[in-house]
Amino acid sequence: MANKKYVISIDQGTTSSRAIVFDHDGQIVSVGQLEHEQIFPHAGWVEHDPKEIWNNTREAIGQALSKASITRHDIVSVGITNQRETTVVWDKFTGEPVYNAIVWQDTRTQKIVEELSADGGKERFKSIVGLPLDTYFAGTKIKWILDNVEGARERAEAGDLLFGTTDSWVIWNLTGGVNGGVHVTDVTNASRTLLMDIRTLQWREDIAQVFGIPTSMLPEIKPSSGEFGIVEDNQLLREVPITGVLGDQQSATFGQAAFDAGESKNTYGTGCFLIFNTGEEVVESENGLLTTVGYKLGDEPTHYALEGSIAVAGSLVQWLRDNLRMIDSAPEIEKLAKTVEDNGGAYVVPAFSGLYAPYWRPDARGAIVGLTRYVNRGHIARAVQESTAYQTADVMDAVNKDSGVPLTELRVDGGMTANEDLMQFQADILGVDVVRPAVTETTALGAAYAAGLAVGYWSDLGELKTNWAEGKRWTPNMDEAERERLLRLWHKAVTKSFDWVDDDVN
Repeated sequence: MANKKYVISIDQGTTSSRAIVFDHDGQIVSVGQLEHEQIFPHAGWVEHDPKEIWNNTREAIGQALSKASITRHDIVSVGITNQRETTVVWDKFTGEPVYNAIVWQDTRTQKIVEELSADGGKERFKSIVGLPLDTYFAGTKIKWILDNVEGARERAEAGDLLFGTTDSWVIWNLTGGVNGGVHVTDVTNASRTLLMDIRTLQWREDIAQVFGIPTSMLPEIKPSSGEFGIVEDNQLLREVPITGVLGDQQSATFGQAAFDAGESKNTYGTGCFLIFNTGEEVVESENGLLTTVGYKLGDEPTHYALEGSIAVAGSLVQWLRDNLRMIDSAPEIEKLAKTVEDNGGAYVVPAFSGLYAPYWRPDARGAIVGLTRYVNRGHIARAVQESTAYQTADVMDAVNKDSGVPLTELRVDGGMTANEDLMQFQADILGVDVVRPAVTETTALGAAYAAGLAVGYWSDLGELKTNWAEGKRWTPNMDEAERERLLRLWHKAVTKSFDWVDDDVN
């Protein structure tokens, strides 16, 4: 191993922080991983401790290097991918966060969304930023912190506070923190704030002003592949350049080698995210999808995408495990679901944070419907598993309508793709083949690719495409009438989750 060189990817996710070392073939050499606490102060509120995330990131790097028996001298560059929208505001002089990180799933900013929507509606800024006003995005979360944390607004206006998604927080700490830490982000993460013009890739001062956010808080926006900063001297990766940053879903798309218009992927993680590459064209969705930046390599043209965002996928399985104690570990769900032939007529609509694409219903809340005395825990497990496939079918339908060119297969990745029963059901309910790559850690791989391209470790996208290999394919074998029946009942179930939240309901 001594003469080989590697790229290390930091994957700062919703439930854990990981560091993965990749070789030139895009194969995993080693992994370090630590979960962090999920903090739920009130119904609908979700927070993380930014300092715990940073400490875990450092430890994960140490684990990955030691498992591979390598040092910083064997690493050519660092790539970073991250949970997007999750908002950290910290003091640039002390390095202390002024509040916990407010996580992308958090719905506390609904009142702010309603206030901002009063003049011009939810799509007020959509033609500029690609996004509707929604609790999901970072802009409303920054405003909440400035409005609700004592002294925060004054400190922000004095230029003392910095905002970042978790990529910015990790980079600032890696590159020195209070001692000259670099305050940057990339175009994909910036495109999830409600504050960046997706065509010029610049912050919009006029929109920031409407939110009451001083632009001095905002990081510098960089291409996804290029120079971000150098790791400072007291870190394990000291002097190694950080040269690739992509938000997690864009990174997974890049890791799937879906570089061209018309290519897509679906990632099954905490949530579920289908991204459809629209090339150099900004496509405005008519069917409830988001317009987002796909990637930008150095000075090359920006690539855009349509995204279908599903808030709850893997986290529904966690809920079954942690809140209902129906299973002891997430993989057990497949075994439990297999104890029954079908869902027994039960459907689970996991609208824990309202419903995202294609419905955008913040008033929705989770529902289990179709219950009879016949339904047992096996049926509930199957219904939980199936809900992810149904939600994906809704998003894929929107993608097909927007693109006008129906997808003929779906590339998939993420932890839940290990559930073969779910993947077969996904193929059945979509009516197209579902394909899992040989390397399923595509989120971390995408950031590694962006980082490696910037330093010449990989020469071009063509070389990366040759790294992609099919791991497994599932072909639909459900008849059309049954598919239509299941989807009809699912859509009926979804309507039962609507209109739950009103003024006196959390």
